[in-house]
Amino acid sequence: MSACPETERFAALLRSLKSRSGLSYEALARKSGLAGSTLHRYCRGTSVPQDYGSVHRLATVCGATPEELRTLHRLWALADAARTAAARAEEEAATAEERQEAPQEAEEAENGAEEKPEPGGEGQAVPDMAEPGGEGRAVPGIAREPDPEPAPKPAGRSRRRRLRTSVVTAAILAALSVSAWALYSARTPSGSGGGGRGSGDDRPLFSANCPPVIAMGEHDECVREVQRLLHAKGADIGVDGDFGPQTLRRVTAFQVLAGIQPNGVVGEPTKKALYASRVRMSVWSQEKVRQRVREVFPEVPDKAVAIADCQSFLDPLHILPNTNGTRNWGLFQISDARLRELGGTPRQALDPEWNIQAARRLWSQDRDFGDWPHCARAAGATPLTATRPPR
Repeated sequence: MSACPETERFAALLRSLKSRSGLSYEALARKSGLAGSTLHRYCRGTSVPQDYGSVHRLATVCGATPEELRTLHRLWALADAARTAAARAEEEAATAEERQEAPQEAEEAENGAEEKPEPGGEGQAVPDMAEPGGEGRAVPGIAREPDPEPAPKPAGRSRRRRLRTSVVTAAILAALSVSAWALYSARTPSGSGGGGRGSGDDRPLFSANCPPVIAMGEHDECVREVQRLLHAKGADIGVDGDFGPQTLRRVTAFQVLAGIQPNGVVGEPTKKALYASRVRMSVWSQEKVRQRVREVFPEVPDKAVAIADCQSFLDPLHILPNTNGTRNWGLFQISDARLRELGGTPRQALDPEWNIQAARRLWSQDRDFGDWPHCARAAGATPLTATRPPR
């Protein structure tokens, strides 16, 4: 079982769907096109799929309802985000350990170099001066002094080490002071155009109660304010204060429509736009989407509608982030790579008419749905073997 609660909830729903279907792992593997061992790992929670397509295909074979598919997608997004965060934490920990070991190795090398005596320097034996023919005889009138004891090296090294430690400590304290000052400045209201909540500013997102950046996983009144503003602009979104996958998709869509870098987090530019922008996020109804898809795909109207429904639940503003940092956009989930080939932009891809026409262009290349292999199988279509690069 997985130690990650997000992954375990995702796996638990998969196990429930599998149990309800009454199918064995082997039967599910044949119907969904996945390996039996892969299904075992997904259901045990020891592995999370890198793309949602395989999850959707498996759930469809198990007879999942539309509501269950939405829940499954949400749980997959949370599990995928948790896996990414865990991998990043491990990488940062390894990097920190390497950085910690580097000064120690350098110090050991330095200490080793210091311990080597220089030619003719202190600590090297000097031959006794003797008169000719009187080797070992003392010089008259001059008392022989004992050899001086070597200076204690560890004390010098200790002083240098303490000095280095003091410098590093001072640097760390200075960095922490600067970070604390920056955080305080970001949270403290500003009286001169810094987006702070000054006199008469009724924008809660800029108050000291909200962090400078609001992101996925948070659950508070600041998230509720973001959702309320999106809903006021026509977005189909629940106002529950939970920054989950649906809020992530709506925030990203708003950023694209408002001309902001679509990073999916609510920083100062997005906060300002939420209050000031006149962007509208109202979209076509599902019935209008079905009708237009059938008009554009008269040869295969039902299959085309099924593909769009599988890809986006007929939501024109549906955005799906991939684990490699790319995204799929709109009704037919046009990938970043395909978008570049078609000469389009994310903003165009969120326009339902443009997205449907783009899907038509892709379909017309070979008159099949090879660009959407997972949903093509779910819709009952049989795509040709991979004749073009995967999305």
